[in-house]
Amino acid sequence: MKTHHVRTHRSDEHLAREGQLAWQLAALATDPVELDDDVVEMVVNRVIDNAAVAAASIARKPVVSARSQALAHPVSIGGDGATVFGADAARRTSPEWAAWANGVAVRELDFHDTFLAAEYSHPGDNIPPIVAVAQHLAASRGLTGRDVVRGIATGYEIQIDLAKGISLHQHKIDHVAHLGPSAAAGIGTLLGLDQETIFQAIGQALHTTTATRQSRKGEISTWKAHAPAFAGKMAVEAVDRAMRGETSPVPIYEGEDGVIAWLLGGPEASYEVPLPDAGEAKRAILDSYTKEHSAEYQAQAWIDLARKLHDAYPLIINPDLVESITLHTSHHTHYVIGSGANDPQKYDPDASRETLDHSIPYIFTVALQDGAWNHETSYSPERAHQPDTIALWKKVTTVEDPEWTRRYHSLDIAEKAFGGRVVIKLADGGEIVDEIAVADAHPLGARPFGRDDYVKKFRTLAEWALEPAEIERFLDLAQRLPELSPDELGGLTFTAAPGVLAATEVPTGLF
Repeated sequence: MKTHHVRTHRSDEHLAREGQLAWQLAALATDPVELDDDVVEMVVNRVIDNAAVAAASIARKPVVSARSQALAHPVSIGGDGATVFGADAARRTSPEWAAWANGVAVRELDFHDTFLAAEYSHPGDNIPPIVAVAQHLAASRGLTGRDVVRGIATGYEIQIDLAKGISLHQHKIDHVAHLGPSAAAGIGTLLGLDQETIFQAIGQALHTTTATRQSRKGEISTWKAHAPAFAGKMAVEAVDRAMRGETSPVPIYEGEDGVIAWLLGGPEASYEVPLPDAGEAKRAILDSYTKEHSAEYQAQAWIDLARKLHDAYPLIINPDLVESITLHTSHHTHYVIGSGANDPQKYDPDASRETLDHSIPYIFTVALQDGAWNHETSYSPERAHQPDTIALWKKVTTVEDPEWTRRYHSLDIAEKAFGGRVVIKLADGGEIVDEIAVADAHPLGARPFGRDDYVKKFRTLAEWALEPAEIERFLDLAQRLPELSPDELGGLTFTAAPGVLAATEVPTGLF
């Protein structure tokens, strides 16, 4: 790996293309290096993972809304169009709108993969726009499943490398600002575009996808699911413009009125971004991890610890027997999903699902009482309003522990941790102390996810919405992804069983 130094430059310094981060990202995207077998295997896993959580969410309101928007747009004349999760595979739409609808479906339940470092990310968000463009242009450009895998590997590499080097949330910028460039670059790899075109697309994608973190603060709205999909849609459009010869603000990161100077650390700030050398394999996807539970990733390990404590100490589910529960954890967990956020909504039983998903006090309480976690029932209004849950919930707080913060930010996967230590003080004066570093499903966890787990996750989440034959058809096709022909790429979707979507109320808008 090499380290690229990034800082603000005055206009009169005339920073050369080679010194610009966007140019380096474009070089990475055009590097023809072959993919390692374990990377190919993991790309297939994540395509299955994305489809699993999309199937679970296809009747949820934000997904219905986004799908109705997408299907209101006809196929553009430049290709065959792209498919939309849930709809008939023969009904296609323009690729940017397919990226939008499928991106919302993938993101709605907060249930797919994650990478956390200086910044946090869900690199699986790269898959919908890359697959949409591949389906749209498969016939005219002869694109194959191998091209899709290469594009996805680039998207993961760039988003994860940016997340390792540049913090966005520290400056209250939403994490999808790393997704726009990575998705644009991934599409560039898919299509075999030249470095200059990808460079311009990266710049445009970044410029149009920077937004504040208010979408993940306080009363969290349905925009949380739409934000990554919007970045993917913007990436598709940015690539289209760049292919037509349109240019972007330069230098986009380093300019004196650019992203670093005004949205991140300011004119004096600098960042170190790790990137593969020329000819070095793109392996960043292997640093990411999926979710066993539908909740913010920092909650995954805490759910597993709560389940363990539920079985070991069944009496602690009674709030009358507990004086306090303190989660000693990382800065990020404390201030983003913990009591350090100072968001009263995190303790509000009337809060939205999106807000409860970002409340570790709520999540830990429910997992502790139930000894389980479910993507639907654990968030239901009935569950949140249970009196004994509310009473115990109010006793759960978080504090930052410097050692857990250090481990959270470590780039050494062997010590990187997302959990912490729990101290439960009992009403009788006793105390229960335990800790967990990583979730059970993490590569270093008690039960690391493998292919069989991804397949099981898809079958479990899709069985309510897809016919058995459709489930098996998709799984067979997805597991053959690297060998798919252009004609087969259109099958990377699923159609809901008859009647599943009939009961959903489709909203109307402008389109």
